[in-house]
Amino acid sequence: MYTEKLKEKLKEALEAVGPILIIVLILGLTVAPLPSGIFLAFLFGSLLLVIGEMFFSLGAELAMEPMGARMGSSVTRTKKLPLILGVGFLLGFLITISEPDLMVLAGQVQAIPRLVLILAVGVGVGLFLLIGFLQKLLAIPLRTVLLVLYLLVFVLAFLAPGNFLAIAFDAGGVTTGPMTVPFILAFGVGISAIRNDRRAAGDSLGLVAVCSVGPILTVLILSIIYRPEVDSYTEVVLPEIAESVSLGRLFLKEIPTYLWEMARALLPITLFFGIWQTIFIRLNRKNLARIGIGLVYTYVGLVLFLTGANVGFMPAGLYLGRILADLPFNWILIPLGMVIGYFIVKAEPAVYVLMRQVEDITDGAVSGKVLQISLCCGVAVSVGLAMLRVLTGTFILWFVLPGYFLALILSFVTPEMFTAIAFDSGGVASGPMTAAFLLPLAIGACLASGGNVITDAFGVVSMVAMTPLITIQILGLIYRFRGSRRKAALPASTDFFADLDDYAIIEL
Repeated sequence: MYTEKLKEKLKEALEAVGPILIIVLILGLTVAPLPSGIFLAFLFGSLLLVIGEMFFSLGAELAMEPMGARMGSSVTRTKKLPLILGVGFLLGFLITISEPDLMVLAGQVQAIPRLVLILAVGVGVGLFLLIGFLQKLLAIPLRTVLLVLYLLVFVLAFLAPGNFLAIAFDAGGVTTGPMTVPFILAFGVGISAIRNDRRAAGDSLGLVAVCSVGPILTVLILSIIYRPEVDSYTEVVLPEIAESVSLGRLFLKEIPTYLWEMARALLPITLFFGIWQTIFIRLNRKNLARIGIGLVYTYVGLVLFLTGANVGFMPAGLYLGRILADLPFNWILIPLGMVIGYFIVKAEPAVYVLMRQVEDITDGAVSGKVLQISLCCGVAVSVGLAMLRVLTGTFILWFVLPGYFLALILSFVTPEMFTAIAFDSGGVASGPMTAAFLLPLAIGACLASGGNVITDAFGVVSMVAMTPLITIQILGLIYRFRGSRRKAALPASTDFFADLDDYAIIEL
């Protein structure tokens, strides 16, 4: 039924995972030889990753996006603010605690119980989804909201334990992954559709940006209250695989875990949508069947994707980090990290969801391909800086403080739509691939170089979430400059174009 769509998604998945596979193969055959077991696990994990991303991408298009848009528009039509806020908090909480990359990060943070960290992050997203709703409904400029929120973040950052800051900023990045992004983006479209002004479509973006701040704040508050001791890190034992049977057992052993986790993740939001559909939406059977098929694709895709990422990619990243940091020329980690960062963002499932939505909202005026290239450049810089942190032990605030300061300054000169796209992109870029490959790469390098894993390796996710804020807004300035030049080239009889705002310039 969806054969052509699956072929299209398969092509996208191959283009996304292929470069990472080639880079690891080249490293494994030259400067960083991999043990045969880890190498085979990586190859099989890559296969699962491709198939998983293919199914997930189609599932998000068929199910998660329509569900989010329908629920967003229907809850806003009730015009009952307490109901809107209550539903918003519940949805934000339920989706976040099911986020796969949050589970990956929580499993690697040993200072706080896994469930405590997941619940704290879920509450953060739920609360800040409410702030995002109010920003949309009241048409408050996004840059104003972000400026206030990030000022609060950095005030708390100076009060929180210094060795916990990297984990707190990482928490903001991992919450906006393959489960959260399709739903929240579509929910934003549904809410903004209620407003009839011309800015409503563009204002549907930015909800992910606001939600990304919540976990940073709640985890910082948690660290102030909890005062965890996070000075040590227990090293992960790498798998030993002697032959193909051991490889099969390794993956088969983990698949039931992810079958259960993804079932537990999708069940609450599916049940909630079922109740909402019965009371408010009342879709016909054809649309319900389409969403049902999409949910199956989403489930299968996420199970395969997470199994491949955690069982195949994580050990390879950890081992590669160790080997590269042990080389006499360990500075090679910085340019290699940049190359890996450039390509790894293409393997993030949520990136394609954002690309498609930006193209839809702007009617193709902002190309998804151009957006992806800008995103890749930003992530390349961020991973290079993260590897520099690992090798030098530089405190994370020396990077994130000027980075966010520059991003917020740019928001006052960049078209507002690009500010929303940029801050959404930051959350989207830091997904399960970052948590399952780049973070272990940084941890492996940190262990080999004798650094502190908690303060030096953690933080790579937050770095990946930060630099796209700058590169995408620079792209917005380029669009504004090109629009201004076109406007200047128009005949004098078209002076009425001088009254157009940023949205109209982008449409041109």
